[in-house]
Amino acid sequence: MPLPESSAALRDPAAADLAACRRLLRAGSKSFYAASLLLPAAIRHPACALYAFCRLADDAVDIDSGGLAAVEQLRLRLDAVYAGTPHEIPADRALAVVVVRHGIPRTLLDALLEGFVWDSTARRYDSLADLQAYAARVAGTVGAMMALLMGVREPSAIARACDLGVAMQFTNIARDVGEDARNGRVYLPADWLRDAGLAPEDLLANPRFDAPLAGVIERLLAEADHLYARVDSGLVRLPAACRPGINAARLLYAEIGHELRRRGGDSISQRAVVPGSRKLGLLMQAYAADLDPAAGADVPAIPAVQFLIDAVARTPAPPPDVAAQIAQTSPPWWQFRARALWVIDLFERLERSERERMAERHRNSGWPPMATGLQASES
Repeated sequence: MPLPESSAALRDPAAADLAACRRLLRAGSKSFYAASLLLPAAIRHPACALYAFCRLADDAVDIDSGGLAAVEQLRLRLDAVYAGTPHEIPADRALAVVVVRHGIPRTLLDALLEGFVWDSTARRYDSLADLQAYAARVAGTVGAMMALLMGVREPSAIARACDLGVAMQFTNIARDVGEDARNGRVYLPADWLRDAGLAPEDLLANPRFDAPLAGVIERLLAEADHLYARVDSGLVRLPAACRPGINAARLLYAEIGHELRRRGGDSISQRAVVPGSRKLGLLMQAYAADLDPAAGADVPAIPAVQFLIDAVARTPAPPPDVAAQIAQTSPPWWQFRARALWVIDLFERLERSERERMAERHRNSGWPPMATGLQASES
């Protein structure tokens, strides 16, 4: 569906709608809201609008158990958004502005909704290619949309943005094997589990850590590392003010994988948490990084994300005013450092809250005692 060339959606989002999106994220997606503070305001505001809609969509499909009926309603809402006549919902009105001003194709949001459906139905993945298809939908789409918010549309740069999203999703899966199994979900490729003498049903019935499972988790972390290593050529295409924040996300997520390895790969009885001091060092490293423009420059996209790249290529680019706005809001290094310190503190508080929530859920489930991140780091 072509983007409307003239509509009220071409104006900047209303301040009230953006404020409503920020409130939603502060309440339900605090980690994203904290991380967004590392980005220039010209990117942070549309990112909050985009993510607020995604958060509402995920809740409708999964948490509220809306299933396919909820997806159909969400697609109708997207019809209205792309027609320039959004429903009277702050997130929808803000999204209608963002998709026009940044040229975001409908395919990306439809793919994200499809990924939410796969989550809600506890879909299994037989192979790495199947898992890449899932990660392309729930995370590759986000990487592509963030690149578009930054005014970057070249196919090779979108491919690297998708790589980063897929790699981060792989890290999430490796870190949360135990939590996912206790929630009735297995994301690890079934053929990898079979190669290790394991079965998804056994993992669901009795999630326990052993050497064969450690080998499967290591395989997934290695796939993530392979993707992280080729992101540089995409990062150098971003506006200078955006590179440190996105590179910080890459380094922090890659470090989760390194921390998981330090713990022997055990993501059943504990959750890998990166210490705050190490996070701060990575944030400073992200700001001062010497990126290699050749890293990943000639690597083709993984097949699972090609349809996202093609959708971007078919969509007309918006007026070239975004990069100028970003350049005008580029912060000096000490402001980035101050924001990084604030975000680290917020992440630490969020992680403590998350660990307490997980421990409470674990106690209520009747499973054996679970090591918290603090206990694991002390042992």
